[in-house]
Amino acid sequence: MSMHNETSETVCPVARSVDIVGNKWTILVLRELYMGSTRFEEIQIQTGATPQMLASRLKALEADGMVERRPYNQKPMRYEYQLTEKGWAFYPVLYALRAWGEGWCKEEGEGLAMHFVHRACGHDVGLASICPHCGVPVQRRDLEATISQRFLGERTARREAFKRKS
Repeated sequence: MSMHNETSETVCPVARSVDIVGNKWTILVLRELYMGSTRFEEIQIQTGATPQMLASRLKALEADGMVERRPYNQKPMRYEYQLTEKGWAFYPVLYALRAWGEGWCKEEGEGLAMHFVHRACGHDVGLASICPHCGVPVQRRDLEATISQRFLGERTARREAFKRKS
């Protein structure tokens, strides 16, 4: 059962979806999980969320069946977070949000933050969800992701700043 029930009285799928993923922190947590970050500290570093905010969002995503918490260390007990089938099913929404942001939320001349290459044919898909080279619809598992130097530098700087504060 979902922790979110404000919209359970409506049959509107948009309202129900927004109830689960409709805030900045949840979207950023999901972005990190799609990028392969599974541990609390790395997700916190890359999202900028406070520990309390991140814990709250991860618990909500777990309660909503989007992530599973799995132990990776016994003493002290530590968990990592893995996307479930339901969590992976949200990826096309985030991919579309990325495409919109690349097109409408950047300065002229900025390159793409991420490049995705279709594994089957080896061609860059740009912002498309259908490979422009071979015409095949692509999902995350079909794509090889490469982070731009600028985005990588930004992520590295956040990690280093976090280490200096700790």
